Amino acid sequence: MKAILGIKKGMTRVFENDRAIPVTLVDVAGCKIANIRNGKVELVLGSKKKGTKAQLGQYKEIGYVPMHKWLVDGEIPEGLKLGSDMVAETFNKGDVVTISGISKGKGFAGVVKRHGFKGGPRTHGQSDRLRAPGSIGAGADPGRVFKGTRMGGRMGSDAVTIKNKRVVDIKENYLLISGPLPGSNGDLVKIYIEE
Repeated sequence: MKAILGIKKGMTRVFENDRAIPVTLVDVAGCKIANIRNGKVELVLGSKKKGTKAQLGQYKEIGYVPMHKWLVDGEIPEGLKLGSDMVAETFNKGDVVTISGISKGKGFAGVVKRHGFKGGPRTHGQSDRLRAPGSIGAGADPGRVFKGTRMGGRMGSDAVTIKNKRVVDIKENYLLISGPLPGSNGDLVKIYIEE
């Protein structure tokens, strides 16, 4: 099982063979093995201020109620037990990993921003149609708008998975992963190697 939870901290660059490579720093300090459930390992990160007695009993191995939880297929790596810290060295420099996270929320967006519509003409008497969607269907037949028609709406805050990212370097509790990752700085990301 090669998987870990981390917090996205921001981007920088590192130099390899006289080439600048953009990397995202992910802080993986505090990721622990909390439980084993139905053949899956539960990884946790962060802590809540308060927890019920039931929750505290459930997480007695780590001594607090975690903020983030993730069930991962596989077995506990050798040399680790319940309550052990998962460290950045779980991965090796050069590993190709998959990253999952929640993308940045953009709020309510129109069709030009959300779906890349071209918009209407700026001239020929058009005063306020530039970013409008235009027609959304036929007339009396079918007499309705089809489901899935591209319109304005909530954009972002979606679950995003990015494959084939490279672990460029490991420094203390940080994984330096090539390119951008989903989410804002301070957001949770799941890092794993697909088997």
